[in-house]
Amino acid sequence: MSSLAAIDQILVVDDSPDNVFLIQTILEEEGYEIATAENGVSALAQIELSPPDLILLDVMMPGMDGFEVTKRLRENTKLPFIPILLITAHDKPSVAQGLDMGADDFIRKPVEVDELLARVRSLLRLKHSVDERDSIARQREDYVSRLTHDLRTPLVAADRMLMLFQQGALGELSSTMLEAIATMQRSNQNLLQMVNTLLEVYRFEAGRKTLSFFPIDLRALLQEVINELTPLAAEKKLAIIAEFNQQTQINKVMGDRLELHRLFTNLVGNAIKFTDTGSITVRFNPIIEPKNLPPRQQATAYVAIEIEDTGVGIAIGEQATMFERFRQGSHKRSGSGLGLYLSRRIVEAHQGTIQLSSELGKGSIFTVYLPA
Repeated sequence: MSSLAAIDQILVVDDSPDNVFLIQTILEEEGYEIATAENGVSALAQIELSPPDLILLDVMMPGMDGFEVTKRLRENTKLPFIPILLITAHDKPSVAQGLDMGADDFIRKPVEVDELLARVRSLLRLKHSVDERDSIARQREDYVSRLTHDLRTPLVAADRMLMLFQQGALGELSSTMLEAIATMQRSNQNLLQMVNTLLEVYRFEAGRKTLSFFPIDLRALLQEVINELTPLAAEKKLAIIAEFNQQTQINKVMGDRLELHRLFTNLVGNAIKFTDTGSITVRFNPIIEPKNLPPRQQATAYVAIEIEDTGVGIAIGEQATMFERFRQGSHKRSGSGLGLYLSRRIVEAHQGTIQLSSELGKGSIFTVYLPA
């Protein structure tokens, strides 16, 4: 415990006044601040209002036993991590049940002073360690968020200035200068895109990303993405082919239009980036009871969007980690390793899934399943 830290607060939950008095006396002599509760219901209410640093929880209580209290605490995702020390007079199976429910340690009755204090100190060390780790993670996320915001400002300003040069607003330039400025602008836009992607990733990870769900016409959205990226494909003499199933009325999903636009722009843009000859095909089909989806994602009907390219493909050894954070491919054109990770986060936020099928040298197919 650091000298600047507050006194550790411990909640003792037991329906026996004698047990509570004994444990409270022992712990207060060690300098801990003690609160008490005589049953599980009142304990949960107290914890909700003021989470303690440690909970000493009797297993056998009338109404709601210690196992149920433990289960409810671990299911409450709004609470910080709070170590739970079970106090039990039961045999090993009951201990195993408590640990499976989410308790962190146990002690048997009658309680021995030295053992009690040792277990309390151990769990409080765990609590402080977890709190410190979470604090560092929050500081890192805040730092990256502020950094990306600060980086965007000069990058956007530079982009606007380069555009003015290209438009001749600051005087006529030679063809050599215009070519150099065009290269600078492409590099600046690539960097700006990386910063924007990093910012979006940390918004998702920090729980600060708010999505607005409305009915989205996927055919129209996909066609919009294709129209926007066709000039980029044309520069490489590539064709973008749209194959939309017109035989069904199932073409809408509930989603955030901006995020879905970001998702498909990223996937089609990647296909263009890693394809030198051939084409990119965007397919849209309804699927009833799709296969190979996790049970939690099974729904009545899905729509499937495939982005297939004739590019370099992805080695089998790399495919399993392609959607992980900062996982870059081995190809020289591989980027920051955030684009596909962000794509997966967007798909999962829409209760869908994304899958990859690829063969080295023969192209890739990214398939996005979204509930219709």
